[in-house]
Amino acid sequence: MTVPSSRREALKQLLVLGVGLSATSSAKADHKAGWRLGTFQLDVTPPVGHPLLGNQFAPSTSVRDPLEARGFVLSGPDRPLVVISIDWCELRNDAFERWRNVLAEAAGTTPQRVLVHTVHQHDAPYFDLTAEKLLEASKPGGKMLDAAFHEDCVQRAAAAVKDCQGRLRPVTQIGTGQAQIEKLASNRRVDEEGKVSFRRYSRCTDPKLQALPEGEIDPWLKTISFWNGDEPLLALSAYACHPMSTYGGGEISGDFPNLARRLRDVAPPPVFQIFANGCCGDVTAGKFNDGSPENRPNFAERLAAGMAAAWKNTQRQPLTSISFRNEQLILPHSELDSLSEATLKKQLDEARIPLASRVQVALGLSSLMQHADGHHIDVPLIDFGAAQLLLLPAESFVAYQLFAQQQRPDGFVVTMGFGESAPGYIPTNQAYREGFREEHHYTWNRPGAEDLIQATLKNLLAR
Repeated sequence: MTVPSSRREALKQLLVLGVGLSATSSAKADHKAGWRLGTFQLDVTPPVGHPLLGNQFAPSTSVRDPLEARGFVLSGPDRPLVVISIDWCELRNDAFERWRNVLAEAAGTTPQRVLVHTVHQHDAPYFDLTAEKLLEASKPGGKMLDAAFHEDCVQRAAAAVKDCQGRLRPVTQIGTGQAQIEKLASNRRVDEEGKVSFRRYSRCTDPKLQALPEGEIDPWLKTISFWNGDEPLLALSAYACHPMSTYGGGEISGDFPNLARRLRDVAPPPVFQIFANGCCGDVTAGKFNDGSPENRPNFAERLAAGMAAAWKNTQRQPLTSISFRNEQLILPHSELDSLSEATLKKQLDEARIPLASRVQVALGLSSLMQHADGHHIDVPLIDFGAAQLLLLPAESFVAYQLFAQQQRPDGFVVTMGFGESAPGYIPTNQAYREGFREEHHYTWNRPGAEDLIQATLKNLLAR
């Protein structure tokens, strides 16, 4: 495959071939270096026929573009750190813990030091192993995932983590760069003449809703990069927006973030690219997306252009220290009777309830069974001095990402959402009052989460 002469030409090749190039160093590790980094990647495309979005959509019928997991291992004076970004919709409860535990063992570290993130594409799998067992054991039966496929991906990721530790490279510098992206993100919340709703979804065809302002978003794409002298080893870019253009038609796809990342793969200089989604529970492309097929390449180009601009704007400085902090957050389960254990158990065995709805029931039961007092969530932060990398749970609202940045106004806080995804949407207090939960439902925690998360972020980001 020849290197394309333009971004548009590259995009055309990627759309046709469904493949991309990546740069991975294979030099021997320099054991005299203070910090050393290795990258890894693997294909995590499910077989055709696998459920998408936990069977909220029809099972997959084809592969539009392959799904990947990309990550890195950072080794130094303390125990290794692992970061992985996966082109799946969500990992919840025991599925999320399975990834952390197995990768921690492979890296020789603790699960808390393994940051597992999903990009949240909807034409992709969705995993909660206990929920799957509950569905299978119910009277009507049903499936939301292939557990054997999930485990195969976990084991191949562990092998990739082990392999990359044999080719670690010294890290001498860290880079930070950012750029604004226009005409991509918009908030779900709209105010129509004093009436607030959250119905500007990822695909929006109402011209009145499209005409309204973007609302609260984070317009900045942020990139952290690691360098060995003047040689770039890795670029991790994060941007907050639900990653859907056209979706729900049965084609497995990583959508526009996947394509944007692959465009950056083939752009000089060769750098290993990782993309992570930010806190975007209430942020979609709805203002700019009516579901037209051309929006996917258009959005990919806008995102790739932002990544390129952030790279161009990168400032480097010596990497002299890395610290790791973790806070445990407990988000109490919903207080609604409709989400109580007794109600959910009854609904799970109701044959008249559609499978897509019973999947939701199984997800709720899975959380209640594994943590009776609420969702137990580790909130990890890697502090590189010049930059901070934070992982928040589930579909956290963008306000949490903006709040994190406010705690370190002189820093460079990069926030990944969609860590442990069991809580579903995590609205702000205001969004609860305005009826978000009643409109969207997919929320397993009770009001007041904002206060708990803000307290956690203050502790993590305090100097």
